[in-house]
Amino acid sequence: MSQYQTAGVNARLKVFALLEAQGVPAGEADDLVGALEAGAVAGAQCQVVELDGMAPVSRGSLFADGWDDGVRAVSEALVGIADREWSRRGGRSAGAAELAVHIADVRQRERADLVRLEKFVRESVLPRTHPHTTARRRVLEALGEAGGLCTARTRNSDGDVIVCTLDAGHYDVDDKPPFKDGKPGGWHKADASIWNDLGADGIPHAAL
Repeated sequence: MSQYQTAGVNARLKVFALLEAQGVPAGEADDLVGALEAGAVAGAQCQVVELDGMAPVSRGSLFADGWDDGVRAVSEALVGIADREWSRRGGRSAGAAELAVHIADVRQRERADLVRLEKFVRESVLPRTHPHTTARRRVLEALGEAGGLCTARTRNSDGDVIVCTLDAGHYDVDDKPPFKDGKPGGWHKADASIWNDLGADGIPHAAL
């Protein structure tokens, strides 16, 4: 039964979330869900009532009397549950409270997951990237630490947009790089690409 209870709780929270998103007041949402729950219990009660007088004849009259007494006891219990669910409608805002607790729990777990992910990226991923490479820039962007990097960009030979991986403010048009060994002077650089702001595809840092 636990799987049905878990599914029921999750479904209940989802219904409240959907109703809240549509602007349905918490009290009205409680009324709707309470009515559905009471109706479900009433449906179960109707099925139990149908078992009255259905004891196997071969088990004798004494067994039949106990059977019918059991059916009536279960039926009365279900009626009481339905009554309680119905009487709890309106003003309880249980759904809104449950939803708030659920959302808070989800957010807390998400924050914990983000902390673990950031720790992993900072300790295991970042050290494996080389300075002034696109890979390192992407890791720094994921960590929210790329604010000090140049934002000039261009297109490489494949037509892909690439962004400079050097520090902001490095650019000097007169400091030309020695192209043979690929080390830039004051020009922009991203992996094997080196360019200046005067290129047709170049978007200068100052323009961003």
